[in-house]
Order: sequence, then structure tokens, then C-alpha cells
Amino acid sequence: MNCDRCGADAVMHAAYSGAHLCESHFRESVERRVRRRVREDDLLPDDATPEDPERWVIGLSGGKDSVVLATILDETFAEDPRVEMVALSIHEGIEGYRDESLAACEELTADLEMRHEVVGYEDELGVRMDDVVEDDPENMAACAYCGVFRRDLLETYAEDLGADKLLTGHNLDDEAQTALMNFLEGDVAQMAKHFDASIGPFPDRRESEHFVPRAKPLRDVPEKEVALYCHLRDLPSHMAECPHASEAYRGEIQQLLLDMEERHPGVRHSIMAGYEELSGVLAGEYREDGDNSPDLSPCERCGSKTARNVCRKCELVAAIDTG
Repeated sequence: MNCDRCGADAVMHAAYSGAHLCESHFRESVERRVRRRVREDDLLPDDATPEDPERWVIGLSGGKDSVVLATILDETFAEDPRVEMVALSIHEGIEGYRDESLAACEELTADLEMRHEVVGYEDELGVRMDDVVEDDPENMAACAYCGVFRRDLLETYAEDLGADKLLTGHNLDDEAQTALMNFLEGDVAQMAKHFDASIGPFPDRRESEHFVPRAKPLRDVPEKEVALYCHLRDLPSHMAECPHASEAYRGEIQQLLLDMEERHPGVRHSIMAGYEELSGVLAGEYREDGDNSPDLSPCERCGSKTARNVCRKCELVAAIDTG
């Protein structure tokens, strides 16, 4: 197959668009979509100046998604004095796996000359995921513990680093899976929250005084295209799956979407287009109804924002300590 644009050998075929692209035009396509998302979501506000720049904290795991995100953002904004970028990595305490991915993070940030901060579960929470999985005091999947701990540390350290925005490498597949899960669970409130939390354009979101706002500039790019981009550019990344990964329900949704995409190319894009519009409408409805979200106050143990006396992270840590 030849590239539709220049006639060179094609490296990929996007069934959802019918496009055949060579390496150069494929890379350009991925970069253009990421930069377009940055513009459409208004990540860089008009009032950002060299004297008062935006600070973006990038959640960098060392996997293909966050590595591609950090690379494209650096190539786009490294010379822009209105933007400061800091990479933030979390060490969960998974022997071998996280050490290798952190090596990729360190290589990438050294190449990009980007500030890189690393925080760990063991130092911050006194737990290691290898031990949590072995003890499992709450009889939960490993990802349930890890998701709570990771979100808390990302939020806490993004705030400590003075972040204006926290950027993560969620791709199209990730977001379409989340959207479909919310649909199937009938979680209307979560759809509304999703808009304000991470997928709505910043001018259309309700500002939160409690949390650093999030953005997902990679969410228009399918997972396989992210992986191909990473491979073609030979970016330092760790491709292995977490040995404790066990999100069974999400795995079923993932396979369902892959099967649907194969039979009906473009279904992921359609799901997200409709979901983003619907979540925006729902967010507006919830605001008009008085929001109905619980009041947040500092956790009695750690000070994190929570709707209860003790946050979920501290509850889990206590269960692990006494388990």
C-alpha cells in the first residue's frame, strides 16, 4: 500500500478514515491531533505570559501513552515561555516492572531536559503494591487499591508542584471504555463529573477550588496508533503490562470495543463524540440543580479533600496495616 498523500510506502491503514499513511505523514497526523486537542480544550489560556506562565504537570509512567504525550508536548511548547512542564512519576512498589519503566522515564526526561519528580507509595504511604496484593485485606482487585493511591499522589504532588493543570496520557481506547462503562452502569452523575473533571473544554467547565484540573490531550488517538508512533520514533518506553493488572470488567469492555471497531470502524470516535456532548449537557443540568455534590473537607488523617471524615486512601492504608 502507498501513502495517500505522497505515494511512499504506507506504514499504517486507519480503517475508520480509510487513510493509508507513510511514516512521516502518520507521525504528522498523530501530532496534529494532539495539538488540535490542546487548542480545542483551551489548555493554554490567553492570559498566560512569560512572567506568569502556565505550569503543566505530566503524569509520566514510562508507558507508551505518557511517553508519546510528553514528547509531543515538549516539541510543541519547550520553547514557549508561557508554558512550564514538569514530569511526575509514581513508584508503586512493584518489583522489576516499575523499576524498568522509571528507567524509561529518566532516559526520556534527560533527553528532553524536562524536570522530573518521582514519588513512591512506600515513602509516602508506607505500603508497596507487591505486599498489598499478597495480603489483600479488602478482598479487592489490585487495580482498586492502586487507583486510589495513584490518584491521591498525583493530585497531592501536582498541587505541591504548583500545577495549573495535570495532564495524563489517556488515549481514545481508554476514554471510550470509560464512557461505555458509565453508560452501561447508568452512572449519570459520573458522566456529568467526567466533563468538568477532564474532558470538557476549559472555558466550559466549572472551576474547582479543591482539585488541580486535568486534561487528556491524547484522547483522540487510538491506542494502536500511539504504540506505532512510539515504535517508529524509537522513544524510550516500557511496554510490559503490570503483573498485577486485573480489571476484569474493563477488560470485557475493551474486548467488546475492539470487536465492534473491527466490524464497524469509527465506533470509538462516535462513542466519544456523543459522550462528550451528553456529558456537557448533564454537567449543566447538575449545576442548575444545585450540583448535588457532597461538601469536601480535609481528611482527619492526611488532609486530602474528602466527603467523609477519613478519605478512602487512609482507610485502605489502615486496612493494610492491620490486615
